[in-house]
This record gives sequence, structure tokens and C-alpha cells, in this order.
Amino acid sequence: MEPEALDPATARALLEWQAEMGVTDAIGEEAVDRYALEAAPPPAAKPTPVPGPEGDAKPAPAAPPASPVSPASRTAPALDLGLPADPVAEAEAAAGAAGDLAALRAAIEAFPHIRHREGARRIVFSGGTPGAPLMIVGEAPGRDEDVEGEPFVGVSGQLLDRMLGAIGRDRRDPGADRGVYLTNVQHYRPPGNATPEPEEVAMLAPFLRRHIALAAPRIVVAMGNTPLRALTGQAGITRRRGTWIEDGPVPVMPTFHPAYLLRRPEGKAGAWADLQAIRDRLAAG
Repeated sequence: MEPEALDPATARALLEWQAEMGVTDAIGEEAVDRYALEAAPPPAAKPTPVPGPEGDAKPAPAAPPASPVSPASRTAPALDLGLPADPVAEAEAAAGAAGDLAALRAAIEAFPHIRHREGARRIVFSGGTPGAPLMIVGEAPGRDEDVEGEPFVGVSGQLLDRMLGAIGRDRRDPGADRGVYLTNVQHYRPPGNATPEPEEVAMLAPFLRRHIALAAPRIVVAMGNTPLRALTGQAGITRRRGTWIEDGPVPVMPTFHPAYLLRRPEGKAGAWADLQAIRDRLAAG
């Protein structure tokens, strides 16, 4: 009696179950002695006469003997289910396994789905003082950050330092009363300083959430649309800036990125109002 054919959905479910159970190789229903099949070498081909320079027939050189096959190479091919990778789920698992900031950095460096790693000089993981009450999150490293290995440097970093100084904060101060901790959503410089795509932001968001949990700030500042999207799933920094977002474990203040303020100085008044709100909340304890 012929076995009943499986519909595609059932067959796929069975393959997925087998993969979860640890199945790695596909085999037949009956055992095959592959050593016996390959014990006898193939017969050597007879030399074919080749005319020599004087017209005499000379035997062609014999073909080299076949190289022996190692037992490891005789195994059946690995089972390829053709299932798509889930980078977000992989990021969640990798980030969740990181017990401290050093382990999180190593997890990001080992994560295989970051497209821009090969074109960057180095990872730009963080700057300032871990454990500081104020954490700044930007978009991605630029050229200066890629060179120095620290977020928010160059002209935009100088503007940020002046902004932080205006509310009594200093990234170089290791004290909790004045310290600042800085990072980005993307830790490698994208080609041409391109804005990360929404799919890439969703993939990197688990690392950012874990970064915040490990750094344990009292306030997070999302500077620009990319960190706003990574932390809240929303965009529209012009509309959302200046309004506290309280639906997570740490309150988030969206505001403009210093690079945006260099291009659009008219945004500085709003950014200053946001900084004052941050200062007042930190002072309130």
C-alpha cells in the first residue's frame, strides 16, 4: 500500500520539528554500505595513441589515479530545510545572553547579520561613563567616530558637549552627578553615512534595549528618528521631540541630533527646551 502523500504545510512542519530535534543529515530507509560501494577502484582507462612529431603513434599519458575518499566525506549531505533566517530573533537571543557590557559588545561583534561591518574601521560601541544617570543614543557612527572609535565626536560631538555642558553634564567626568553615557543604534559606520533602514533598526533594537538595561541610566535621550524608532517603533522626531515617553522601563526624551542642528540652526531653541526638561528631571531625583 502506497503511503498517503503529505500536503506541503504538513511536510514543512515535520521538517521543522526534525530540525528542532537535532536532525542534521538526510538518510534513506535502508542502510547502505558506502565502503563496499567504493572499495573497488574504477578500471584504468587504456592509453589512446597520439601521433608524435614524426607521425609515429605514441601512447597518451595515463590519467592520474583518483584520490582516496576520506570516511568523513562519505556521509550523506546535511539536511537543508530552506527556512529563512530570523535576524530579529537571533538578536534577541544574543542580546539576552549578554550579562554585562563587555559581553554585549562581543555579541554585537559576532552577530553575522550586520551588513556594514566589513566597510568600517572598527566597532563604535560606547563613550562616556557607564552607569551615569543620563544616556544619549544616536543613529550611527560617522567618519570621525569610525576613526576614533567613540560616538559623537567631530563637529557634531563638539556641539553636543556644549549642549551637555549647559545643563552641567560632561562625558569626560566619571562621577555619577555629572557623567554621561553615549552610544548609537548602529555600531558600524554605514557607507556614505546612510540612514539605517527600518528593517535594520528592528534587527538592532534588541541590542539597544539590552544596552540600556545593562547601563541602567535614569533617563535616555533619543537623538533623532533612528533611536526614536528603535526604542518606540515610531518616527517623526519633529512632532515627538520635547515629550517624555514613559511606557518603558526608563523614561525617554526625543530631541534633535546635533548634526541636524548644525544643518538647521532654527531647531536649537527646541533642543534647548528639551535639555532644560532633562536637567530638571535629573535634579528632581
